[in-house]
Amino acid sequence: MTEKLCHTAKKQEQFQKGRVSIVTPVYNGEKHLSQMLESVLHQTYGQIEMILVDDGSTDGTLELAESYRDKFAARGYEYHLIRAKHKNAAGAINGGLPYVTGEYLIWPDSDDVLKPESVERRVRFLQERPQYQCVRSQAEYFDISTGEILENREEKTGDLSKEDLFWDMLEIKTFVCCGCYMLRSDRFFEIYSDRHIPEYDVGQNFQMLLPFLYRHRCPTIQEVLYRVAVRPDSHSRRALSRAEEEKKYRDYEALVDEIAHICQIGEKVSKDRITCWKARRRFQIAVKYGQRKQAAVALWQLWRHGGLRLGQLGKAARSRMKKSRIVRRFLDY
Repeated sequence: MTEKLCHTAKKQEQFQKGRVSIVTPVYNGEKHLSQMLESVLHQTYGQIEMILVDDGSTDGTLELAESYRDKFAARGYEYHLIRAKHKNAAGAINGGLPYVTGEYLIWPDSDDVLKPESVERRVRFLQERPQYQCVRSQAEYFDISTGEILENREEKTGDLSKEDLFWDMLEIKTFVCCGCYMLRSDRFFEIYSDRHIPEYDVGQNFQMLLPFLYRHRCPTIQEVLYRVAVRPDSHSRRALSRAEEEKKYRDYEALVDEIAHICQIGEKVSKDRITCWKARRRFQIAVKYGQRKQAAVALWQLWRHGGLRLGQLGKAARSRMKKSRIVRRFLDY
């Protein structure tokens, strides 16, 4: 049995002190969903509500999810299963946000795993440090077929002592790994009072995290409390056609523009920095597809907005679009 809810009524409820709301979108997760749900059931923390949003799956995901109702009830955890039409991860997240009643919010992926103490360690950190509105942990990657721990080639770790993470996250200097972050729900819904994040076909984590990190510092618990499953057939890792990749770039730019609006970013230095972020990405894709004119325009934008020195611009022009050298020079930062 799936559930429906009146958004207005839910927004009027108070967040339940100590409770952690877990919102997870899933699409065709019949083969991997169990390990995530089992990891929730094995948490050492006692106050959890599981909000699972099915994004229009066409396999046996719903039947599998339904089979967990009694297990969650026996554990003393709330369990909500919401069925939505297939859209995207952000749309599925939006299907779950109106159900959030917990003081704290996390949103792990449906194929990942929470270590047993993951929720408790983060809740205790925030309870003991009320000056912080969020916290994150580290993660490890594993092969979903063999369980083997893999080298992290997905995301940069960055400086784990830093707490001001907005620009590091936008510029891919630190990890975005969704299940590592825990937010205070009341602060999150100050940003999204309608319980609705922007919906784009490029995931949900920038929307969830960047406006929050623009407002609040985020310390790091330097322990691995989250495990990321590596699946070659996952949506985020499949090979894209040129048209799909170009659309992805456009969607990210539109999303970041909307996030900048949400954050009310208006001062020139920050606006220039966002323009440089776009230009670096445009340069990357132009080089990949041999678009000399577009690459030159991107370099000019970088120089004009302070992201490239004149000497670097000359070197790039002399390199005659040799990808291996240009991309490393200007994008590996």
